[in-house]
Amino acid sequence: MGVCAPISHAQELSGLARVDISQSSLADTNDGAQLVLSLSQGVPYRVFTLTEPYRLVVDFREVDWQGLDPDAFDQSEVVSKLRAGTFRPGWSRLVAELSGPYGIDTVGLATDQESGRAMLTLTLEEMREKDFLAGAGAPYDPRWDLPPPAKLDPRRPRAADTVRVMLDPGHGGIDPGAERDGIDEKTLMMTFARELEESLLRAGGFEVHLTRTGDYFVSLERRIAMAHAAQVDVFISLHADSLADGGAHGATVYVLSDDASDVASAKLAERHDRNELLSGVDLSEADDQVTAVLLDLARQETAPRSDVLAASLVTGMGNTGGPLNRRPLRQAAFSVLKAADIPSVLVEIGFLSSPRDFKNLQNTEWRLRMANGIRDGLQLWLREDSEMRPLVRH
Repeated sequence: MGVCAPISHAQELSGLARVDISQSSLADTNDGAQLVLSLSQGVPYRVFTLTEPYRLVVDFREVDWQGLDPDAFDQSEVVSKLRAGTFRPGWSRLVAELSGPYGIDTVGLATDQESGRAMLTLTLEEMREKDFLAGAGAPYDPRWDLPPPAKLDPRRPRAADTVRVMLDPGHGGIDPGAERDGIDEKTLMMTFARELEESLLRAGGFEVHLTRTGDYFVSLERRIAMAHAAQVDVFISLHADSLADGGAHGATVYVLSDDASDVASAKLAERHDRNELLSGVDLSEADDQVTAVLLDLARQETAPRSDVLAASLVTGMGNTGGPLNRRPLRQAAFSVLKAADIPSVLVEIGFLSSPRDFKNLQNTEWRLRMANGIRDGLQLWLREDSEMRPLVRH
């Protein structure tokens, strides 16, 4: 059952706590497991469980996870995987993927009055699945969670002839994305998003927003909500994934489809949603029938515009030298593309699993050419979209 740990002492605690790996442990017990984390000081925290897959989540304000090697906790059969990192600015998160319905039995933080060091001890016990499901879920607390979105003026002013673009650097914080030789996707895409933002602003006519501006986690649902709040005209999600099977090379642009255009696209879409689940966010509530119909009607206009946007970006990147994938236009069920009323695409700038792409992604000059290619593609799309708008049925 989920437990929200006391945080009434939050004002007494400050600074960045560090984890002492040598004094921390994870071990199975007769009916579950025990996790012990040694911290340089006490910090506010909370713990809860989630489903699909079974997970334990521990939130802190704030813990430095540098030096934490998940492989050091590989002796447990109850905890199959550990991930830790920044959840959002000021907050850290530890996610433990569980092998079954193991609920929280006890949890406590003991602080040494002389040294200030703290020891978090948490025990898990096996329980019936229905009991686990009944107690799972993130508790809402205004001291921890984001406030409800503010109501915005639907007539929000903008500069004449200005196009609002939402750039979405993939992953972030606890979710590093693809990794290779010490380089991760979240850092590369944050860098590229800033370079693309600069290219668009220099060109003029663009107002640029980013779903994240640093190394912190943003849920897929939140990314879409931010696009709506900013009232953007176009949404571009930026990625540089990795496919274990190999064979993926060059820039690729995806548009939304319930059916993936190929096996690789299906695997990438599944991988993105899996990362979302592991980061501690459930997006499982289904739309009712009326909502589904309204979404489909909105997409009748948006889908063709997204298709033209994708083709224009491929043209722009191709004209700057690419390289492009041999099938640069694809379809997949990426959750981040599900804003029904905003033309949206997901751009794989390259693949970390490709030696050629991996080298290119680390090259500043190459990234700048690709940024300019996306800029040119956006400008091409704006001209074509302007020509198509009189043909759209209202």
